[in-house]
Amino acid sequence: MITGALRQTGRLFALAAEVARAVFRRPFQFREFVEQFWFIAGVTILPAALVSIPFGAVIALQVGSLTQQLGAQSFTGGASVLAVVQQASPLIVALLIAGAAGSAICADLGSRTIREELDAMEVMGVSPVQRLVVPRVLATMGVAVLLNGLVSVVGILGGYVFNVFLQDGTPGAYLSSFSALAQLPDLYISELKALVFGFIAGVVAAYRGLNPRGGPKGVGDAVNQSVVITFLLLFFVNMVMTAVYLQLVPPKGG
Repeated sequence: MITGALRQTGRLFALAAEVARAVFRRPFQFREFVEQFWFIAGVTILPAALVSIPFGAVIALQVGSLTQQLGAQSFTGGASVLAVVQQASPLIVALLIAGAAGSAICADLGSRTIREELDAMEVMGVSPVQRLVVPRVLATMGVAVLLNGLVSVVGILGGYVFNVFLQDGTPGAYLSSFSALAQLPDLYISELKALVFGFIAGVVAAYRGLNPRGGPKGVGDAVNQSVVITFLLLFFVNMVMTAVYLQLVPPKGG
C-alpha cells in the first residue's frame, strides 16, 4: 500500500515536471488555451464573488469583535485585509477551481482516455500532455491569478460594509489601518499562492484524468479523488508557503 502511494506520488511529480517542460515547446495550443480559460472563468467568477462576501464578512465580524475586546478597534481594517488577502482569497479561488474546473478537466481527460483517444494521439506522434494538459494547466493558473484579485476586492468590500454598518465601525479608521499593518508583499504572496494553487489543481486533475480505472465508473471515481487530493495538497502547500513567508518577510512595524 505504501509502495503504491509512493509510486502514484512519483508519477504525479513526473507529470508536473513534464508539463513544466512542455510549456516552452512549440507549437503552443493557443486556441485550446483560450477555450479552457473562458470555460474556467465562466464557471468560477460568479461563485467566487458570492463566496467571498460571507468570507470577508465573517472575518471582519470576528476580527472586529476581538479588537473591541482588546481596545484596538482602529486596527480592525488592517487585520481583516491581511486575513482576506493572505489566506482567504487564495484558498477560495483554489477550492473553486479545484471543485468546478478541476473536476471538469478530470472528467474530460478521463473520458478521452477510456475511449483510447489519447492512445491514438500518441500513435500519430502527438503528445497528449502538450496538446491537452498544458493549455488546461496554464488556463487554471491564469484564471486563479486574475480571480484572486477579484475575490480580494469583493471580500474587503464585504468586510468593510459589515464592520461599518453592523459593528458601528468608523470608515476612516477602517481604511487608514490598511497602511498600518498591510504591505505590498502581502499582495505578492497572495498572487503567488493563487498561481501555485492553480498549477496544483490543474496537474492533479490532469493526472487523475489520464489514469482512470475501471471504465466510466473509474472516471467518476477519478474525479472525486482529484478533488480530495487537490484539497489536501492545497492546505499543506498553503501552510508551508505561509510559514516561509512569515520567516522571510517581517511584519510591518516589527
